[in-house]
Parts: sequence; structure tokens; C-alpha cells
Amino acid sequence: MLVLVDQDGVLADFDRGFNLAWQERFPHRAVLDLALRKNFYLHDDYPAGYRAEIRDIQASAGFILNLPPIPGALAALKALLDAGHDVRICTAPLSRFTNCVGEKFQWVVDHLGPAWVDRIVLTKDKTLVRGDVLIDDKPAVTGALDPLWEHLVFEAPYNVAATSRRINWSNWRQVLQQVELDRAGRLGADR
Repeated sequence: MLVLVDQDGVLADFDRGFNLAWQERFPHRAVLDLALRKNFYLHDDYPAGYRAEIRDIQASAGFILNLPPIPGALAALKALLDAGHDVRICTAPLSRFTNCVGEKFQWVVDHLGPAWVDRIVLTKDKTLVRGDVLIDDKPAVTGALDPLWEHLVFEAPYNVAATSRRINWSNWRQVLQQVELDRAGRLGADR
């Protein structure tokens, strides 16, 4: 299977990295309890008056580069590849991309090794990318085309209402096995 995996929120812990940066920059301000996140876009969970500061942190040099890996993500990515899947990191840059783009690539080198750079697909529209599945924390991934991949929603507090299959780094083997069984059943029915 061609497995597309989002970077921020699936491999790199964007929320935890943001909270650390927020606490460092504003030590006397409250930090958001990540378990209470309700919106995909982090700034929507904060008071509107903080939006500029939030975007400044996210666009700052070192922010993307210093995101901690999500527990289990790196081992799962390597296991997916070892299991024979074609794995691609399919990631979208921030709109303020000056630091983001290069840091996304360097993050991959630092955490997965230089060979993984050839597996990065950087796009603002993931529907244009071919694949069998896309593992992404965004509740609904939309774009210019109807995607060829099945969206597997990587579990997060802000996407509990999403109706797609849910996946995390503890159950990924079972979920992908079920996807393969379902695909084989559909192919058999088409014959």
C-alpha cells in the first residue's frame, strides 16, 4: 500500500511544541490544556486577541525544527516501511512558510535520517497526491480533487466527531490490516 502520513500532529507533536514555546515566551500566561482542544486550528482554541502572537510563534525560527516526535510515531513509520509499504510524508507548509519549509525537511533528517527526505511530499492540497491511505489529524481533508486515498483520522481531541476510520500509533497495524481486507473484498466484488 502507498501510505501517506501527515507530519504535524501525526509525527511531530505540534501542540506540545506550541505549549512549550508559549510558556517560554509568555511565562505568566495560562497554557491551553491540550486534552480540551476543540478546533483543528490551534488559534481557534485561544481568545481572538492572541492570534497574532500564536502565528508569530508558529512562524518563528526553530519552532517546527524543535517539535518533539509523537510517542511511537518514528518506530511505526519505520515498521510500515519494513512491512513493505511505500510510505510518504505528505505535509502542508504553514502559510507563513519562510522558516517552516526548510525546518520540516530538517526535522525529518534529524528524526528519521537523510534517506527519508526523498519520501517527503510538500503540498498545500493533499487531494492532488496519489495514495491508498492518508493518515492525517485534520478532521476533513479537502481540496481541488476527490482524493484517491482513504482518509484515516489520526486521533486527537479536536477531531472526535470525524466519521472516517480512526488510527493512532498503538492500533495502526490493525487499522491498516482492516483497510487491506476491505480493499481486497471490493476488488474481489468487482471481478
